[in-house]
Amino acid sequence: MLGHNDFFILAGILVHCVFLVSIFDIYFSSPLVHGMTPHQTPLPPPAKRLVLFVADGLRADSLYELNSNSTPRAPYLRSILENNGSWGISHTRVPTESRPGHVALIAGFYEDVSAVAKGWKENPVEFDSVFNESKYTWSWGSPDILPMFAKGATGDHVYTFCYTAESEDFGAQDAAKLDVWVFDHVKSFFNSSRSNQTLFSALNEEKVVLFLHLLGIDTNGHAHRPNSREYKENIKKVDEGVKEIASMIDNFYGNDGKTAFILTSDHGMTDWGTHGAGHPSETLTPLIVWGAGVNYPRKVTSQKFEDNFLKEWKLENLKRLDVNQADVAPLMASLIGVPFPLNSVGTLPLEYLNNSAHFKAESMFTNAVQIVEQFKVTKHMISLCKTLINLALEGLSYYHTYDRLFLGLSIAVSFVGWTTYVILVIIKTHTNLTKAVQTNNKESTVLFYGFAFVGMIIAFFLLIQTCPWTYYVYCLLPIPVWYAVVFSFFYRSTLTLGLFVFAGWPVITQLWVQAKTSALIWTFLCVLLAIFPLMPVVGREPNIPLVIFTYLVWDGRDPYIYYMLSIALSTYVVSSTHDSLKNKQGLPVLNQMISWMTLVSSSVLPLLSPTFLFQRLFSILLSLMSTYLLLSTGYEALFPLVLSGLMFVWINMEQEALQHYGLSLKPKLAVFNFTCATDITQFRQLHLDDVRRSFFFVFFIVTAFFGTGNIASVNSFDPASVYCFLTVFSPFMMGSLLLLKVVIPFVLVSCAFEAIQVTTQLSSKSLLLLVLVISDIMALHFFFLVKDYGSWLDIGTRCTCACMCAHRYTYIYIYQAKTWVLKSVPEQHGVSDESTMARNSSICLISKEQ
Repeated sequence: MLGHNDFFILAGILVHCVFLVSIFDIYFSSPLVHGMTPHQTPLPPPAKRLVLFVADGLRADSLYELNSNSTPRAPYLRSILENNGSWGISHTRVPTESRPGHVALIAGFYEDVSAVAKGWKENPVEFDSVFNESKYTWSWGSPDILPMFAKGATGDHVYTFCYTAESEDFGAQDAAKLDVWVFDHVKSFFNSSRSNQTLFSALNEEKVVLFLHLLGIDTNGHAHRPNSREYKENIKKVDEGVKEIASMIDNFYGNDGKTAFILTSDHGMTDWGTHGAGHPSETLTPLIVWGAGVNYPRKVTSQKFEDNFLKEWKLENLKRLDVNQADVAPLMASLIGVPFPLNSVGTLPLEYLNNSAHFKAESMFTNAVQIVEQFKVTKHMISLCKTLINLALEGLSYYHTYDRLFLGLSIAVSFVGWTTYVILVIIKTHTNLTKAVQTNNKESTVLFYGFAFVGMIIAFFLLIQTCPWTYYVYCLLPIPVWYAVVFSFFYRSTLTLGLFVFAGWPVITQLWVQAKTSALIWTFLCVLLAIFPLMPVVGREPNIPLVIFTYLVWDGRDPYIYYMLSIALSTYVVSSTHDSLKNKQGLPVLNQMISWMTLVSSSVLPLLSPTFLFQRLFSILLSLMSTYLLLSTGYEALFPLVLSGLMFVWINMEQEALQHYGLSLKPKLAVFNFTCATDITQFRQLHLDDVRRSFFFVFFIVTAFFGTGNIASVNSFDPASVYCFLTVFSPFMMGSLLLLKVVIPFVLVSCAFEAIQVTTQLSSKSLLLLVLVISDIMALHFFFLVKDYGSWLDIGTRCTCACMCAHRYTYIYIYQAKTWVLKSVPEQHGVSDESTMARNSSICLISKEQ
């Protein structure tokens, strides 16, 4: 049977889970609407077939700029834009990732953020695309991209040919082999069609799409950076491959002039080899279009753009036609005469079309009718169509966010109620501020029926509105919460400022006088830790010597010789793996085995160490450092070292602070044993200083999460962090390892806080409730700052902060886990008389009442 404490914990977990789910329901619901009728231009299209080349991760400047000797980096494509086709820049939207980029190009809409939960493997929602509307589509490339368009297609007319997932290896000698695979298989496909009449007939149909997804440039960019020789040579190989494929297709169809070609990219890449945010190097991608129905190059005397790329690229005299990425989908649909994708928000870029004014007007009208189906076209209505599209999209956005304010207020009322309830529990059970008050049964009954009546009114209102069941949860949650009450960070540099303030804490509280040495070390480590949030986010440039330096600062004393050997081995693995990948020799199998064995052993080694306070905490730090080093690429390897040093000093400083109350256990810390017997009578009531302790814990947790980079942004991380474990692209495995890297500093802070809780003679529940109040106030603040637009950094920072603050109840389970680690006694470790004395005089980690 559940006790009062168990019920309180379960209720808290349930309430906070509802808060978390509400964030995604309110802000990240799908914007797609269904039930529309397909529309296509009624006039004959200029092309029978379309060839789409998507060079994954190709930056616009990397393609258009000239080599140091003034020769084109991609000679064939350069000749196309100068003599045969139209060119420009496709402006992508954030997040600049492969899946959203391909959806924008092929389906014509910008995928909502909620799709990230589904990853790259499947469609979170059904959507229409140019491939779906085509007669036949054949595609070659990555197994992470192609299947999502085949799965959503109606009928059996979208065919995919993929290499194995293991081929996407960041440690491979040359990732350009992925693109060579695509080109070779396309050639083989057309050659085989000559002896296959069914396939030959299908290829000669109208409304055919050939899609070549070229992943080599993106893979080389991640592995070697966009300014590397490998990245630039891969561009040259793609240029040669595009030339061969275009020539082969023209010959296959007898040069009938009915083939349109498009080359573009899904996103760019930063100089340090990542993408996901909104830097111009990530959002500016090339677009070159040529063939049937496409305008030839146009000479101009001058043209104005915000950037200065035209002079750098020596293209200032050729008309540059910029588009939004979603505009490519209606362009493809118009060229081959298929219906515009139903959910497309792109505007047809007319300047790319070489056709009559009538065809352009009909195409623009079709573009507008996607959203509004009552309109009549004339030659002079093109500008009105564009205006109508914008107005209709604004209307869709309005209705998409129609319930946001209502649901947001409901969640806010619930949050405020829950926080108030927790504060009342703290006051009643952990302070002497209140006296026992008898409950009036009659008043309780009136309150119950009153709140029940309000709940019935809200439920009736939702019923007549035919709202989904989740709305009932969000709107009715405030009722029981408030009944219980009546009845009972965006900038990392801010952390630097906070740590500087913390550095002055001993001076403000006069601790400087009674413990000068500890206070001096505290101030020094706070200032040292304050440097990390000012550093660039992890992943810009690998710095292996810094990782090696981290090992050199450790003191290899005899009791910890095994840990030191493990750390030394990890340092060697990082260095040798980096050298091996740099020499294109791949990930050594031995290094990979050592890395995974170290990861597993790091969770076991602390259980074999002595259970004295500092020895156990130091063992946890050393064992986790081995894994952290394997996941480090630069200065972040020093972060847990500085953070843990500060945590050890914090434990001592709190004992100095307790001397004011005459409760300090400082003389006993050296022999304090986590396995001691519990004496509940020694637990004390809350002091005002405990609020400060809880705030310190929350701040250090935030510092642990964001100290070396923003965990909410995929742009902050470099895949090189996991190269000691695997180099083959595996988003979920890589994500799990990166999450482990983020969690390690959090565990260090949590263990230190647990040690402070027990050595300050306070029950963990008391401090936990204080942490919950602070966190819930923060979560309510971030709840109204959540964004459903912008980069992963913009969206993720707010969402992560809200989720992190709202889910402090998960600390209960983490406390249970680390309690087991802290208390676990090694089987063959003797207990001295000194430890027996500590056992009888110390406070145990967990009280019996919990």
